[in-house]
Amino acid sequence: MWGRALCGALLALAAAFLALRGPELRARLWAPPAESSLAAAWDTLIARPARPWSRVAVGVNACVDVILSGVKLLQALGLDPGNGKDHAVLNSRKDLKEAFIHFMQKGAAAERFFSDAEAFNHIAQAASEYPGAQLYVGGNAALIGQKLATNPNLKILLCGPVGPKLHELLDDNVIVPPESMQETDEFHLILEYQAGEEWGQMKAPNANRFIFSHDLSNGAMNMLEVFVSSLDEFQPDLVVLSGLHMMEGQSQEMREKRLLEAVTSISDIPTDIPIHLELASMTDQDFMSKIMHQVFPLVNSVGLNEQELLFLTQSASGPHASLASWNEVPDVGIVSDILFWILKKHGRTMDKASNLTRIHFHTLAYHILATVDGYWGNQVAAVASGARVAGTQACATETIDTDRVFLKAPLEFVTSRTEAPSRISFSPDDPVVQWHREGISFHFTPVLVCKDPIRTVGLGDAISAEGLLYSELYPQ
Repeated sequence: MWGRALCGALLALAAAFLALRGPELRARLWAPPAESSLAAAWDTLIARPARPWSRVAVGVNACVDVILSGVKLLQALGLDPGNGKDHAVLNSRKDLKEAFIHFMQKGAAAERFFSDAEAFNHIAQAASEYPGAQLYVGGNAALIGQKLATNPNLKILLCGPVGPKLHELLDDNVIVPPESMQETDEFHLILEYQAGEEWGQMKAPNANRFIFSHDLSNGAMNMLEVFVSSLDEFQPDLVVLSGLHMMEGQSQEMREKRLLEAVTSISDIPTDIPIHLELASMTDQDFMSKIMHQVFPLVNSVGLNEQELLFLTQSASGPHASLASWNEVPDVGIVSDILFWILKKHGRTMDKASNLTRIHFHTLAYHILATVDGYWGNQVAAVASGARVAGTQACATETIDTDRVFLKAPLEFVTSRTEAPSRISFSPDDPVVQWHREGISFHFTPVLVCKDPIRTVGLGDAISAEGLLYSELYPQ
């Protein structure tokens, strides 16, 4: 009896509390999860641009990705866990193990060149024959082309070293010029690890991958001239370029010579065709600085992640260059400062003839699109679509499955760490936040992070491709 009386009193008290607090509390208690609200809001915001692209030329790095568990491959090679250490170039199995551990314990993506052809071929054979290893389209250019090719209204030209296996894997909508075909494929090994995966004393904070190759065709950007010469016949309205990072495997003399040749070739692309440059993991600060000074002014748009952004500012002594590494989720104010500096120092301004007016930044928890005002449209849809594809592709679903994703982004942040900042909060019902700074606009949106990702490789390329697909360049 006392129990029933107590239950009745508690229910009456709860009802009175709800009545006093009113509809605001009731709405909060009965509101859908933030993930559901955010996914629904994105669907409302994502609209096609008024002037979509129709023909996109993509080059110049392409390969076959062999994807498997990094820990299992290293174990199969007879390697034991130990201490991590970064290596700019991998010269042995020991270097491979140390570099893999270094990045796995950070949960960070990285890509390295393996210098010993014979040793690499032995590792590649063991990887491709390992049970469960999967073969996919690889290389930033090929991955971006493959993603864009899923849109039936687009014609895609891909120039890169395309061997028989890669050609078989490519979408039928991707056109490969005969000059790009070669007798053998270039293989890249993608060593994946899962969030919480352990090896020895090490535990990965999140899922990611470590990439390495002995890739001479892509390393010399052999197909760049073929790519540029094919544009006359194809007549694209957008060019997407990637693969500069692959040149790090060359000698310094060869790398600098090839970069100058690349600058000449890129300069030959008609100025009325916008160019997007996709960056990737690099280790040579001098080479990164040269790319920033010589290539950035020739392109309209750049895509990069948090590792590449930090390396870029370190290479050119930019803002926050003393920061050694990110602490889990990169600080939005620091990211914003570096993006602002790149566009102010290397982008188009009143006194600079640079073409650079857009940067698409992506990290696991959130994305930012930074644009010089007056050049790009539909960027709300562009940043939202890039974030949405991050959640669907990582979980291998057609649409966002709200039970399989979670919010990792900060709900409140400051927009700068060097200037008087604004403090911004975002709502899942209105997930694209905008702010402005001296003629540059920023669009921020969180990512719905996949709890148990099926595949992390090519995520950045899919994000950039989707962001480009929904972007519109205003006629000047």
